[in-house]
Amino acid sequence: MGEAFVTRFDGPGPEGSIVKDMAKRAAIGAPVLIIAFGLIWGVGGALSTAYAIALVMLNFALSAAILSWSARISLGMLMAATLFGFLIRMAIVLVAVLAVVHTSWVEVVPLGITIVVTHLGLLFWEMRYISASLAFPGLKPISAAGYSSSPSTTDPASTDKESSTS
Repeated sequence: MGEAFVTRFDGPGPEGSIVKDMAKRAAIGAPVLIIAFGLIWGVGGALSTAYAIALVMLNFALSAAILSWSARISLGMLMAATLFGFLIRMAIVLVAVLAVVHTSWVEVVPLGITIVVTHLGLLFWEMRYISASLAFPGLKPISAAGYSSSPSTTDPASTDKESSTS
């Protein structure tokens, strides 16, 4: 049983790909939120929304970095980093909000709504994508023969045929 806590993961993890995918999805939704909250609350609403989206994406990137780093050490470290990393990251979000909440350009309501909606929206959007593909983004299924879907670049037999005909 103790062996499970010292086992480590080598190689690339899915965290970086997932965060990149979330960033792409955030880039799609960000203009809509920024414009909508800008129309409702003015320039302060738009700036607060942009700040909140940047804060959420920073939170997700930091999470991926912590999980990738800790998985290479051990599963025990991964579990500790998951729990304590979450608490520390939420404290960072709180400090980042408290640092700007009394400035003239911040509107508290769109800031709060954006932080909650962006966190949950991106997580559920990504969860739906991962559960539908049963893999993390960027992982391409390999056929039973061990070749990817593009035989001309990976199949040695087709490469030999192409080089002999040219």
